[in-house]
Amino acid sequence: MANMMLQKSFLGGTLGKPSLELKASNGSRTIMKGAANKAASKLKNAANKASSTAKQTTKKVAKKAPSPPKGARKTVRSRLGWWGPDTSDSGNNPWYGPNRAKFLGPFTNPPDYLTGEFAGDYGWDTQGLSADPQTFARYRVIEVLHARWAMLGALGCILPEYLEKFQGIKFQEPVWFKAGAVILNEPLNYLGQDNLVGARSIIATLAVQVVLMGLVEGYRVNGGPLGESVDPLYPGGWFDPLEFASDPDSFAELKVKEIKNGRLAMFAMLGFFVQAIVTGKGPLENLLEHIDDPFGNNGLTLETASKFTPGG
Repeated sequence: MANMMLQKSFLGGTLGKPSLELKASNGSRTIMKGAANKAASKLKNAANKASSTAKQTTKKVAKKAPSPPKGARKTVRSRLGWWGPDTSDSGNNPWYGPNRAKFLGPFTNPPDYLTGEFAGDYGWDTQGLSADPQTFARYRVIEVLHARWAMLGALGCILPEYLEKFQGIKFQEPVWFKAGAVILNEPLNYLGQDNLVGARSIIATLAVQVVLMGLVEGYRVNGGPLGESVDPLYPGGWFDPLEFASDPDSFAELKVKEIKNGRLAMFAMLGFFVQAIVTGKGPLENLLEHIDDPFGNNGLTLETASKFTPGG
């Protein structure tokens, strides 16, 4: 009997020992898990504080940053991101420099004297007309001035026809190449107003135009009472009352727009000249007839051609 009790006591003690070890192991795991959770919580709190501090700093910097002037125009750099901080060193400008757009794209091999310094330089000069620097400078002035006159002329050729046909404003003669002959028979008015100008003499009109244009051109080239002209081609000052050229980036972009639109306008004026001789009609009337019957009214249809004669 005693032996049996000793055996049970021995076996109970032996079997109970692993149970105590297991409890101790579970307890240590619980302690370690709690410590890990506390550490993770501390790290999360620290990260949140750092993020909050960074946001506050950003807001403070944003508040301190100077805001652009009210009504200021966005520049090329801010709108399209073409240029870097220094426009002269950036190679991403599509209109200037060696990486500018060229007339044959990557197959263009521009001559050495076409470096992309000026607006509208697409690397095309197959005849070498601009090889001489002085000739190049003179041709630049001629092209820009003709481009400006062509833009004004194209608008002046279309506007009277448009106003009479679609706005009901009556003109003595809306067709541009016939309007000048009105002065031979009656006073020539502008915009359909009898009390506006009322030109009666071709010679007097020509004289006034010569005097006014001479004064404007003299000031453009040599300066005058309103200030000195720094650049005869882009004089600025009183010639730029809205200050479009006040920002260098916008000015560079506007030069490109001007010469591109001016070249299109010169081609348009050439088309107006040919249309007037061939059809004897104004450009707007030609356009509307072509839209109405594209195959019957176009430059290849001989039936629509009729040589224009004054007074016909």
